[in-house]
Amino acid sequence: MLKIAIIGSGAISTAHIEAYLKFPERCRIVAVSDIYKDKAVNRIAQLQLTEAKAYSDYKELLSQDIDLVSVCTPPYTHAEIAVDFLRAGKHVLVEKPMASSLEECDAMNKAAEESGKLLSIVAQNRFRTPMMKLKAVLDSGLIGPVVHSQVDSFWWRGHCYYDLWWRGTWEKEGGGCTLNHAVHHIDALLWMMGRPTELQAFMSNTSHDNAEVEDLSIAMLRFAGGSLGQITSSVVHHGEEQQLIFQGKGARISAPWKLVASSSMGNGFPAPNPTLSAEIQAYYDSLPEVAYEGHAGQIDNVMSAIELGESLLIDGHSGRATLELILGIYKSASTGEKVKFPLEADDPFYTRQGIQDTVPHFYEKSASVENFQDIKITTGSNLK
Repeated sequence: MLKIAIIGSGAISTAHIEAYLKFPERCRIVAVSDIYKDKAVNRIAQLQLTEAKAYSDYKELLSQDIDLVSVCTPPYTHAEIAVDFLRAGKHVLVEKPMASSLEECDAMNKAAEESGKLLSIVAQNRFRTPMMKLKAVLDSGLIGPVVHSQVDSFWWRGHCYYDLWWRGTWEKEGGGCTLNHAVHHIDALLWMMGRPTELQAFMSNTSHDNAEVEDLSIAMLRFAGGSLGQITSSVVHHGEEQQLIFQGKGARISAPWKLVASSSMGNGFPAPNPTLSAEIQAYYDSLPEVAYEGHAGQIDNVMSAIELGESLLIDGHSGRATLELILGIYKSASTGEKVKFPLEADDPFYTRQGIQDTVPHFYEKSASVENFQDIKITTGSNLK
């Protein structure tokens, strides 16, 4: 029976807690920590965590008998908390984004390697049936080589969203929609396509004059084989439609699932290719559903890695790769340069201070509230 601690009791902690509660025969939550202890107490009461105790300082838990820690705090705290728990001999699951800089990512991965404990970074969209099936179809080669990939990470957040004390600043949130919303889709793109060789990007703040950070960015990518891609990251899109589209030489597939296969007529114009469409659809339909979706799927994977030695689908190196691509977008959008990968340790965008010294402040933060009312949040479309 694994003993679980939750660090940070804000809105996203509910997703972690509810996921752990799906596995009562495998784990129990024994601690919830938050700098506002009353929030931890309220979360324990709300979700009826009868075996959990509230703490205001996570360091009180370092010496306790805990197996796995979920870090659900603001991004600028992730590295310190994760490193402390790894060095204390605990396995760690960190909410996205992994950290605020590649330097911090490297410290986290070093602590995991030296301690022999597991470090996993939340990317719950991978644990959805449409994503798993899309990845399998791509890997099958049925659509042919990918020539173009498209990520539409469309979200919408009201002006007051950035009033929360840690949001909207480069220092504490680490960035805007590219880092904190599109991270899920950027992770999926890297999982399916690998790292691009270079990119060019633009970003802006169009609608939130109470935030330093961007609320819209667009990046153009080039991959090693000549394939091109694009990523749009936004919190200004009404409807929050989100999709990943892959155009292969033989067919187009996407999540949400849509399939189009074309062949050429004698004049070069397209005609449907029903044979290929039927083959791809039959393969897609034959693939299994995931056993647990979203956070529950990832937590199942992490606990299975602890219990049975199974492989982590998302480890610290995967989380670092996602942050590197995001920082490449910020570097290009901030400097106007075309960015090539990898970003080396002497790059200004390797360290938190270097990032803060280089990125633009679109506006200065004009409001700061300690807490919002604990109401429902959106964590992404189901991509069905």
